[in-house]
Amino acid sequence: MSITPTSKIWMNGEFVAWDDARIHVLTPTLHYGWGVFEGIRAYETPRGSAVFRLTDHIARLYRSAKIYMMEPDFTQEQFVQAAKDTVVANDIQSCYIRPLIYLGYGEMGLNPLPSKVESMIAVWPWGAYLGEEALEKGCRVIISSWRRNDVNITPPAAKATGQYLNSSLAKVAAIKGGYDEAILTSPTGHIADGSGENVFIVTGRTLVTPPLTDGALGGITRASVMQIAADQGYDVVEKHIVRTDIYLADEAFFTGTAAEIVPIAEVDDRPVGLGRPGPVTREIAEIFHQATTGQLDRYKDWNELVGE
Repeated sequence: MSITPTSKIWMNGEFVAWDDARIHVLTPTLHYGWGVFEGIRAYETPRGSAVFRLTDHIARLYRSAKIYMMEPDFTQEQFVQAAKDTVVANDIQSCYIRPLIYLGYGEMGLNPLPSKVESMIAVWPWGAYLGEEALEKGCRVIISSWRRNDVNITPPAAKATGQYLNSSLAKVAAIKGGYDEAILTSPTGHIADGSGENVFIVTGRTLVTPPLTDGALGGITRASVMQIAADQGYDVVEKHIVRTDIYLADEAFFTGTAAEIVPIAEVDDRPVGLGRPGPVTREIAEIFHQATTGQLDRYKDWNELVGE
């Protein structure tokens, strides 16, 4: 998805013009992938622009930074406020928010820890990540030949820049093969997640999603959907899934901040259920949409107003 520039980017506590937001080409983050980031969404709500589960996202960002031994110059509370301020500074109501903690120029080598830790936040307009057609009709997916890294190769609990090479290889292969998205498996052959989304399957009134120990990121949208489904009376289970479980499910869908909730119509050229978005997926997606846009008092604490 192409980026539509806005006017200002927050860098290390100050706003700079979009075109002036530069880092040195010799930063270890560029060469070795030593950086952590988040993907966050702000939505228009009846009370004004609000960021969905902002505090939870920044908490995960700082957990990622801890895993990679990076200590930002800002507290979590300051980072939360900076994200809100960046939305306001760009006079935008609904947008994607990208915080990044990275390493500045000064050191080179496989021990990047002496490098200065720096931070940035950018915002820009955002549409349907997998396309409007995928939302309406469901997406076509392939189980990738690329496997999710073992938990002792790169830690899936961290949303780290370099780790997404694994996802990109799977995504590119899927697109070149004529599919919309890929699902990656763990080294043991269990379903882990999509290239940038968590996976759910539906059988009757039970929703199943892989455990995080199979290599998936602990998604904020994943947690939200699990809560919504439980509140609607569905059984929600974390357990191992293999590819045939998806083939034989009544429904399947992806969840993620960028993707939101996207039905899966086909996996490996086999229709999932009836091969179109099912009633459970549509129900959960509608409630999630109402929650993100501040229409449900039950989930109002998930909406953090940028003006507060």
